[in-house]
Amino acid sequence: MGQAMFYHLTRSGVFDTLQTLLPRAVAQGWRVMLRGTDRAALERIDTRLWQEPEDGFLPHGLEGGPHDALQPVLMGLGPAVNSPQAVALIDGAEPLPGEDASERLWVIFDGNDEAAVVRARALWTRLAGGGLTLQYWSEETGRWQMKTERKPG
Repeated sequence: MGQAMFYHLTRSGVFDTLQTLLPRAVAQGWRVMLRGTDRAALERIDTRLWQEPEDGFLPHGLEGGPHDALQPVLMGLGPAVNSPQAVALIDGAEPLPGEDASERLWVIFDGNDEAAVVRARALWTRLAGGGLTLQYWSEETGRWQMKTERKPG
């Protein structure tokens, strides 16, 4: 079983957090599924990844292309078809069946949006019974710190 890591955003935006997580995953040879709930938001992330490569190009694509299964980072609304080791959830997206078996499940949520916080708490509770290690990360001090860890058993 893998690890579910909850990132409570209070200072950074989703894009900034993804710019930290995604290149590290790809550098390890992992594939990532980035799932959102809004195609337009994913298109904005796609555009920024093309325009603002921080440490070079991050190979990625939006779902619906001819090479979805080969994408190191596939962004979309539906199920992963790129056999990812990590799944990143933004904008209230939910994990699909079997994704809790991934190496990493990243839940990135806006701490200034009460509905997002409530959804993240509910997901934590659901995943707590599934044998995953859960971690809660906060950036309230200006840098990411793990605040809570729950191990299975």
